[in-house]
Amino acid sequence: MSIETKPIVLTVDHLQKSFGDHEVLKDISFSIRQGDVVSIIGSSGSGKSTLLRCINFLETPTAGTISFHGKNADTEWNSAEYHAKVGMVFQSFNLFGNMTVLKNCMAGQMRVLKRDKKEAEEKALFYLEKVGMAPYRDARPSQLSGGQKQRVAIARALAMDPEVLLFDEPTSALDPEMVGEVLEVMRDLAKSGLTMLVVTHEMAFAKDVSGRVIFMDAGVIAEDDVPSEIFVNPKQPRTREFLSRVLQR
Repeated sequence: MSIETKPIVLTVDHLQKSFGDHEVLKDISFSIRQGDVVSIIGSSGSGKSTLLRCINFLETPTAGTISFHGKNADTEWNSAEYHAKVGMVFQSFNLFGNMTVLKNCMAGQMRVLKRDKKEAEEKALFYLEKVGMAPYRDARPSQLSGGQKQRVAIARALAMDPEVLLFDEPTSALDPEMVGEVLEVMRDLAKSGLTMLVVTHEMAFAKDVSGRVIFMDAGVIAEDDVPSEIFVNPKQPRTREFLSRVLQR
């Protein structure tokens, strides 16, 4: 199936989000097709994480709509079903500290998807194996490194069988030597055909793994193109300024 004929799974249409008088997102519109890997880059405060939180309804949009498979995600989808299909991986892991790694990956399946214990355990172990964390099945989050916690968080999200996975700066809370192991898991997921929307500061990931890069600036999409255009031939002065600053580090 060519990229053009792959179905659109997620559409953001004229999305706005304000906190009091502060407008964080100003008229954001874009679509994602099945299998797309889209990186969102931009300076801190540009609205990237707020956009992801609105898509996942952790924040309520002030205006605009989010559609999943052509249906309004807020009014035409059951909330639990939508959250299972559009998963999220957070920068701070959000693991349950009182549960083992295995139980962290089973809880959502049993509660939301109503899977029995045996099926949930099999699914959890499958994805823990996939991210290299099966040997730690009985450990608690406090016994793991940051990179290990994030890999468990990714396994937990995958165990829900999402169609789209949102990543909110998944490596920003990690020590530099742990970033690589998480990015490697994400590269493998991209190759598997999972639809991914990734807010990231990792320019190499955005450049090498994404099929598309969105550059956000001051609450708007300033540029949306393939990585070769964004990184080699950016159209907007702000994009050029941002990239010249981050790529010099």
